[in-house]
Amino acid sequence: MPPTLLSSTMPMALDEPHISRHASSHIETYLPKKRPQHEDPDILISRLQLQKLSVDGAPRAPRLSGANGVSIGDKGAQQHSDRPKIQPRARYNPLIQVHKAPIDHFAAAQRARFKEAERERAVQAELLKSQWAAREGDIIMADVDRRDDYDRRGGGRYGGRGRGGGGYKRRYREDDEERYDDRRPQRRREERPAQRVRTQILTIAETPLRDPIEDCAAIAKNIENAWEDDKFREIVTELVVQLVTQQPLKTPYVSAIILYLNEQKPDIAKVFIDKTGEALQSALEAREWRSFKLLLRFLACMHGLFESTGALPLLDDLFNKAADLQTADNDDALGLELVKIIMLTIPYLLITSAEDTKQQANELLGKTEIIALAPSTVEETFGPYVPVGGQEAPQTQSVVALLQRQLQAESDAGWPLVFIPRLFKPKSDLMDIEGAASTSKHAFPSITLPADMNAGAKVPFPEVYFSLYADQDVETVPATTKLAACVIRDALVDTINTLHINRNVTAKFLIDLDCYWAPNTFIKRATPFDKVRDAAEDGRSTWKPEDLAIDAVFSQIATLPSPEHKLVYYHSIITETCKLAPGSIAPSLGRAIRFIYRSASVMDEELHDRFQTWFAHHLSNFDFRWKWAEWSGDIGLSNLNPKKAFIIGSLDKEIRLSFAKRIRDTLPEPYHILIPAAKDLDEPKYKYDDELTPHASSAKKFVSLLRARAPDSDFQAVFNEIEELETSNTASDPTLAATDAYVTTICSIGAKSLSHVLSIIERCKGRLTTIGQSSPASRYQIISSVVAYWQDVQIGSALNIVDKLLNYTILTPSSVVQWALDAQRLDGGRALSESWVYEMAERTINKVVGRVGQIVAARMHDDLHADQITMLDAALSEEVQRMRGLFAEIDDALAGIAEGAGEGMLEDADTTADGKEGEDAKNDLEFAKGWGVRWRRVWQRKLTVQETVLREAAKVFPGPVKEEEEVKMELDGVNGGGEVAAVEANDADEIV
Repeated sequence: MPPTLLSSTMPMALDEPHISRHASSHIETYLPKKRPQHEDPDILISRLQLQKLSVDGAPRAPRLSGANGVSIGDKGAQQHSDRPKIQPRARYNPLIQVHKAPIDHFAAAQRARFKEAERERAVQAELLKSQWAAREGDIIMADVDRRDDYDRRGGGRYGGRGRGGGGYKRRYREDDEERYDDRRPQRRREERPAQRVRTQILTIAETPLRDPIEDCAAIAKNIENAWEDDKFREIVTELVVQLVTQQPLKTPYVSAIILYLNEQKPDIAKVFIDKTGEALQSALEAREWRSFKLLLRFLACMHGLFESTGALPLLDDLFNKAADLQTADNDDALGLELVKIIMLTIPYLLITSAEDTKQQANELLGKTEIIALAPSTVEETFGPYVPVGGQEAPQTQSVVALLQRQLQAESDAGWPLVFIPRLFKPKSDLMDIEGAASTSKHAFPSITLPADMNAGAKVPFPEVYFSLYADQDVETVPATTKLAACVIRDALVDTINTLHINRNVTAKFLIDLDCYWAPNTFIKRATPFDKVRDAAEDGRSTWKPEDLAIDAVFSQIATLPSPEHKLVYYHSIITETCKLAPGSIAPSLGRAIRFIYRSASVMDEELHDRFQTWFAHHLSNFDFRWKWAEWSGDIGLSNLNPKKAFIIGSLDKEIRLSFAKRIRDTLPEPYHILIPAAKDLDEPKYKYDDELTPHASSAKKFVSLLRARAPDSDFQAVFNEIEELETSNTASDPTLAATDAYVTTICSIGAKSLSHVLSIIERCKGRLTTIGQSSPASRYQIISSVVAYWQDVQIGSALNIVDKLLNYTILTPSSVVQWALDAQRLDGGRALSESWVYEMAERTINKVVGRVGQIVAARMHDDLHADQITMLDAALSEEVQRMRGLFAEIDDALAGIAEGAGEGMLEDADTTADGKEGEDAKNDLEFAKGWGVRWRRVWQRKLTVQETVLREAAKVFPGPVKEEEEVKMELDGVNGGGEVAAVEANDADEIV
């Protein structure tokens, strides 16, 4: 986002404390400290008599206030010991105005002259102060030359006429109270029209203390007054387009400004309409679907000033395109996105429209029903809940289907749309029924839809409506049956995702969201929950703005397949809102956490892991404080229970962000069993320190060689020594024991930090690569050694090391997945409840998927030659096959557990592997099956997403750049590109 919308460039006031320390010291030096040289002789004589200067010119004695109000010197003070205490003489500082001394009363004429001289000094001081501040870059340079001003005050080091005369140094005596009471005059600063209007537009509706209708009309008038300035026109038109695409909550307010402008100067309004039309066409051609939606919404808000049917023909054309895409491919991603854009535009289109527009909107709504309510697998694939074992889960719907039902209900009620602000109050009496002015109509911008409509580089996937507070006993957020639920959520989500460059600004918008909707839409902020119940009984709104804000952020954390930005961004927004408004956000957030915990048993596994990560991260920002006592009763549950797994996983991630002892101290006593004493160690114990451990002496040789940075050839003797001992013991693979000793020693020496271990791995990369390429069993042993060393102390370090070994190609993605989902390790599905196992598998899969994505992005470039395309297509085909094979391995490993037929899973068994019997054993088996179902769904969804991305990308892969000779051949009538096109088509078919 351009910085113009997040920061103000208003000139800094002269009286603001923004002057550097360096400039301040110079100001103190050059401030005028002497009286005017030309003073009335009578007043000068009177002043000198009152000051009682000593004959020899020594400094004056401290002033003593006598009974008659006249100050006397030291001798007078000794003679009059009954007088008040000595008061230090106050010194005047023009930058600080305080009362420091008793006041002597002078004649009226004397006060007047002193006051005039004081004002002159203050003006000169302010001029000099502003010049020094300008030289430091703090404010705009004043139009006064500092040197001329200095000369005008008397110049010179001694401040008199030249270097010699009139330069006596003496400060004013603050003898006049009125001098302190008056404020020094400041230079008049006139703000430029462009800056003033820009500020007014940027801050519109940000405070509930102002009338937005009056503000919109006033801004329109200011735009009209300054329109003749070419620079102003360029700034304000660009600003309006940026504002509606970057701060969508203000779109109705900006459109009202244009409507008021149309009443005053229709030609000016047309300039804004044309500018928006150009931006809309550009967004459509660039496949920037959010910008396209927001600009179309802006035009829809001004529907009343368009001729004929305004935006409705464009919405019809969009629906026709969506229908064609859905007819060609029922799983097309873009068709549903276009239908969603149409339905989200309709409410804004009706707020300034006539009665006949409602009928046309109803007809359009009848068309969208065909696509929006068509049977789909959106909920099954992208839904946040996976009910297993007969458990009940909250009901969810796709956003498109939900919008269709909400719009139909709003239409049946006559389109009240009470939550959208109506800000345009026409002055003309010639109005249509709904209040839109019937004069000064304009043609709707001409928009051309591309013939080859495609999703572009970023494929939009269908959304499922996720809410933490919806459809509860007390309606603190709009119910899913009300249109406000989707319309307000859409505006908040767009705000969150467009302002990602500044989380503080985003948090401020979320806290103030009630300022941007119609009055009485929300209950007062920070209203206690019991008071909300009272409001419901009184028939008032019970929607809590803080609940809607938190709900919108969590909807992005829960977005599947992935949110638009990194998850940590959404974490930071929640943290900032808590810091800005703790009294209102904290209670809402507590209710959200409790809802997530209650839903843990039916939550999608990917979301289960995301919420654990967020919970640990959030608590780390607030001293790890939480009401853990509420969940103390669940400590005795089986580790396979999703609620218990949520607690264990969250604590593990908290420890990674801090250390075990600190986390244990924040927990009630029952939780201490979940953090064993072994986690208090700074480093794991090196198992070969125990002489009874096999090959302990040989392993210690590895320690000596690694510390001495010995060459790689010196290690071979130790490897041979261990392998010979293993061969004599008839080991099936004697190299595994040597690998274990070598890798464990590397982990031990590099245990201080990740950088330490990475430097050692870098030194030993050659040997480790040779071991990893020797056999699958060796790669398996490398992972086992790393995990075994760190598991009891800090499992997060093991995950980081395995991740780095993948980057160095010492390990392969297939070896990591096979190790994580090995049948013996899974122990009948029990290992699936451990969050770090899922984290290891997900990191590995993301690397493979990311590799495919990189090749696809490179293939999308339109400046590739035929040989480059051939190379990229071959690489893409190879990576896609590898990715599919990896997903197939995961599915095979999880299928048996999900169906209850995995190794070690016998549904009729009376006793589980860990000794549980009877009902507890059956419950554990059900939990294990549930973990298998949730895990399997995650990887099936990820594969579906990647197949969709590849299919959409293949539609828009550009052809090769034609060389000059090929172009010449085509001009001669020979088709030089047919063979290349055929190869490209075959490669595309093979890829997808």
